Amino acid sequence: MKKIAVIGSNMVDLVTYTDRMPVAGETLEAPDFDLGFGGKGANQAIAAAKLGGEVLMLSKVGDDVFGPNTRANFVANGIDARYVETAAGISSGVAPIFVDAKGQNSILIVKGANKHLSPVDVDRAIDDIRACDLIVMQLEISLETVYYVIELGLREHIPVLLNPAPAVAGLDMEKICQLDMLVPNETELEILTGMPVQTLEQIQAAAKFLIDAGIKKVIVTMGSKGALLVTEKEMTSVPCPQVKAKDTSGAGDAFIGCFAKHYVEGGELIPAMEEAVIYASLSTTRPGTQKSYADIDQFEAYKRFL
Repeated sequence: MKKIAVIGSNMVDLVTYTDRMPVAGETLEAPDFDLGFGGKGANQAIAAAKLGGEVLMLSKVGDDVFGPNTRANFVANGIDARYVETAAGISSGVAPIFVDAKGQNSILIVKGANKHLSPVDVDRAIDDIRACDLIVMQLEISLETVYYVIELGLREHIPVLLNPAPAVAGLDMEKICQLDMLVPNETELEILTGMPVQTLEQIQAAAKFLIDAGIKKVIVTMGSKGALLVTEKEMTSVPCPQVKAKDTSGAGDAFIGCFAKHYVEGGELIPAMEEAVIYASLSTTRPGTQKSYADIDQFEAYKRFL
């Protein structure tokens, strides 16, 4: 079986459901609260594993009550968690998430232990990383580690997928252009390029800007509008099933986890994207992040009814 290495973050999601967001200085009673496992790296790993993918996880947990439970969650989902290690004296990462009545979310993140995942940690896992067919990363860990892994992938001939989230302006484009693929959403694409993304044509132009800068493949996730693939030779949109969204938290991570699993197995971009937009749309019909991700049987059943 093809193997995926996810080198990235884990968080504990603190999800508050509210009819509307409070304005400055206002206190509202919220109707519901949920606590679950999250973090972009963990979410992507869990999604791939639930679909039958073989996943190696590199991450840092805090020296607190959340750390052992986070590691146990990886193991329970069939993920190789040998390199999910504890940062002594540091808190785990947490993500307070606020979800309104329309299913739209606002998120804060506290990186905590995630900031302490270092190149040294990556080197300890190098033999197992070499056995992988794809490396998946995000920006909830230090940029030093992100850049180090990009160079490692280039040196070891392992393709690297970077989800530039949360997006930051001023990334080292010389390093970023060594990626095999970049997978931003529309907001992240706007931050990375400084270009408008209000229309499909503008999104296409911004993605083409990154291709012209040297990135091999850019996949833009566009929510209910699906996803867009841009390379030097093609520009292809993949539509998304229209559903009644309850909670969009983690939908982008669901896309990437599903995409990674199908891409390493089939080697084809568009078929993997087609699976991923369906999987992400299904996740929005359920509350929570990882809790909303279907397993392989549930996903196959869902596709039969589309």
